[in-house]
Amino acid sequence: MEKKKLKKVFRKIHLYLGFATGLVVFILGVTGCGWVFHDEFKNLFDDYSKVQVENKPFITPLQAKEKALTVYPEHHIHGIAYNQPDEALEVIFYEADPEFYRSVYLNPYNGAVLHKEDNLSGFFAFMLKGHMRLWLPKDIGQPITSYSTLLFLFIIVSGIVLWWPSSKKQRKQRFTFDWNDKTKWKRKNYDLHSVVGFYSSFFVFLIAFTGVGIGLGWVAFITYKVIGGEKSLYFLQPNNQTEIALKLEDPNNALHKVFDITKEKFPDYKTVEVHLPESDSLSILVEVLYGEGQFHDVDYLFFDQKTAELIPTESIYGTYADADFSDLVLRMNYDIHVGTIFGLPGKILAFLISLLVTTFPITGGVIWYGKNYGKKSKSRELVMKN
Repeated sequence: MEKKKLKKVFRKIHLYLGFATGLVVFILGVTGCGWVFHDEFKNLFDDYSKVQVENKPFITPLQAKEKALTVYPEHHIHGIAYNQPDEALEVIFYEADPEFYRSVYLNPYNGAVLHKEDNLSGFFAFMLKGHMRLWLPKDIGQPITSYSTLLFLFIIVSGIVLWWPSSKKQRKQRFTFDWNDKTKWKRKNYDLHSVVGFYSSFFVFLIAFTGVGIGLGWVAFITYKVIGGEKSLYFLQPNNQTEIALKLEDPNNALHKVFDITKEKFPDYKTVEVHLPESDSLSILVEVLYGEGQFHDVDYLFFDQKTAELIPTESIYGTYADADFSDLVLRMNYDIHVGTIFGLPGKILAFLISLLVTTFPITGGVIWYGKNYGKKSKSRELVMKN
């Protein structure tokens, strides 16, 4: 196929997919900007998170459960997050249908209720709902955002093909803003779309691709298999290895000591989140987090309820030390998407890229309008003047 014909095909792909996804991409860019720094802003105003350090042990998960249930007695506890000695303990309530997501903050030494929070309300929750599902019901909005982002990947690739200079003369113009006092606004708008689009294309593609991996499980599965992954991508919580079941209230249940065991094995932890097992036959899940907002290096531990011995898992969600390259690629997906993989500089970069993404549907729309209606408008003006 000739280059001109090939570019014509890519131009149509770029145009039609741009029309189909432009509004969604714009919303995803705006809401992405709004979500990136949610941890930093939250930390500015959560005066309830700090406590006076006391020379005594933290309350047990069951004690934390009892205290938190006085606030939300009819709801399910997802996990109990132990933080640093001077930080409040967080009991997380979550139910999928109908969606219920609350947190109760307790004094880790005496269990006093310090604060309760609705994680589904407020500015950042609003931004996240828009980013995940356009503020629509999940089964409608999430497929729209996921598949629109998938189509956006083709827009990025087609944009690079269209941008690629076909002659030496075009290279300078394509790589730089060659503006002067006589440069018209249409030229500037075109450069903002194409030149900025080219220089940001790698980062935009990376953020979009990781977003698709979050929203579409089959894309994550194919990616994992292509890079040689052999484990399960599902979160698998194994059963106890012992046959004798213990009630959670039993003092011999390992639930009462898993925090102390974990703290001793992983002293560099930032947060240890203990999950109450759903049944007597399931192991106890403990998550060990090491950084603010980072999840790729989380250690997922599974303790036998009776012996407190660690149980291996066939999933990629095991200990960080046991993760191979393909496991890490999938585990890093969210951290890359929001920029936390590189700490604060990464989040600033993710914010700027999201901000740029919001401009592409606008500048692209202006280019299309100018080509299709700009000349007609000028002709009408000339007719009216004459």
